Amino acid sequence: MDLDQQLQILIDDAPNYGVPALVIEKAIAPVLKTFAEQLKFLEYYILQNETEDWIMFSVKKDPQQDLAKTVIYAFTSYQDAIKFNQKQDEKILVKPLPTTHILFRLFSVKKIDSIVFFNEVENLSQGIELRREDLQSLIQKQLQKFTNNNLNNIA
Repeated sequence: MDLDQQLQILIDDAPNYGVPALVIEKAIAPVLKTFAEQLKFLEYYILQNETEDWIMFSVKKDPQQDLAKTVIYAFTSYQDAIKFNQKQDEKILVKPLPTTHILFRLFSVKKIDSIVFFNEVENLSQGIELRREDLQSLIQKQLQKFTNNNLNNIA
C-alpha cells in the first residue's frame, strides 16, 4: 500500500476519529505525507500488548535529571522487533502498521512524546526520532492555513 492509499484510509475513517474528512485531507494528510516521505519504509513493526495498545518506553532525556519522555519504537522488520523485545514480556505482539497511520497516532496521542524509526534492518543502535510537538506544530500551521483559505473563500 503506497502513501496515498494509506492516507485515503485515514480520510475515509475520519468520522471514527471525530475529525471532518476534509480537515484530514487538506490539513493533516499533507503533513503526514511529508514526514512519511522522509522515512525509508511504507510500514513499520510496532510492539503492542494483547489489546493492541502500543508499548511505550520511558526514556530519560538527561541522565542528570529526573525528566523522562515517552517513546515508541518502530522497526523495519519483525525480526528486529522480536530481537529488541527478547528481554521484555513474552505476551507482547509485533504488528506491521502503515507509516502514515503511525504518524497519525503520534499526532493524536498526547502520552507519546516521540517515535524512533529504525531505518536499517538489524541496526537498532541508530534511528530517526520524530517528536510529537514538531509534527503537531506543522499540522497546526497547516490547519490555520486551511481555515484561513476557507474563510477567504466564504467572504
